[in-house]
Amino acid sequence: MTLHFALLGAGRIGKVHAKAIYANPDATLAAVADAMPGAASDIASHYGCEVRSIEDIELAADIDAVVICTPTNTHADLIERFVRAGKAVFCEKPIDLSLDRVRECLRTVESTGGKLMVGFNRRFDPHFAAVRKAIDEGAIGDVEMVQIISRDPGAPPADYIAVSGGIFRDMTIHDFDMARFVLGEEPVSVFATASVLTDPEIARLGDYDSVSVVLTTKSGRHCSISNSRRASYGYDQRLEVHGSTGSVAIENQRPISVEIATRTGYTRPPLHDFFMTRYTDAYAAEIAAFVEVVKNGKAPSPNGQDGLMALALAEAALQSVKEGRAVAVSEILG
Repeated sequence: MTLHFALLGAGRIGKVHAKAIYANPDATLAAVADAMPGAASDIASHYGCEVRSIEDIELAADIDAVVICTPTNTHADLIERFVRAGKAVFCEKPIDLSLDRVRECLRTVESTGGKLMVGFNRRFDPHFAAVRKAIDEGAIGDVEMVQIISRDPGAPPADYIAVSGGIFRDMTIHDFDMARFVLGEEPVSVFATASVLTDPEIARLGDYDSVSVVLTTKSGRHCSISNSRRASYGYDQRLEVHGSTGSVAIENQRPISVEIATRTGYTRPPLHDFFMTRYTDAYAAEIAAFVEVVKNGKAPSPNGQDGLMALALAEAALQSVKEGRAVAVSEILG
């Protein structure tokens, strides 16, 4: 059975998901909706789907699932709307910028028996997945310390920063989810520092561009996260997990993996330029997992609770910066 998908939002991440849906043999992109008609038409013409309104997609009997790539402030409303319409929902992170609104949304998902998967694509990257597999197989013993480095080539536009919810909710949230993915225990404490080192306009917008975070679990395991909005050398994505009997790590990936040695030294190609190329395999695997959710009734993962917990860690980090202290996650969750 081929599943029929509708894409809500035809921007940068919408195009990434459209490509992944189109490439999946068990899925077809049937419809696309966007507030900008030209953006929707571009995807429709490229993938042979229809441009429809959100209202038409909501009522359509031929749509099995929706992929939500619209602005963050629309996510929770659209999730509720489409689970009530009986459609499976994949939604990009975050579900909302308010924990209370996320809780309300998840109650609606539960009460309708709806299916919700949240877009933390790095779990599906083959390199990050191999780290988790090594941990699960006991290759490094018990996890003790985790280091995550995640640095973007440059900051997003000012108009995006203004509505993004800030670096912790927009960027570090992926690292919070990855920390939960590999630590094996929930963080109970968050200590964060943050500053603006790349562009004073970011400070004017009330955000940061350079942050460091330490997460600590009940047993004392901890994870350090380093984020920057400026990496002059490319898209920097690294992870190391130190355990009681060894460690496992992933290096930065390159479009072409080759090393040239001459009398002047060793050279390698540059890193990927951003997430669209670095995580191509991850986005494909993520959509494949969502297809399994819709087609075979598999439990969604990451799910709404994962989205809630990552946002809670982001809120704790922001409070830690503002108050200059470690913040217990329980303070945020209540």
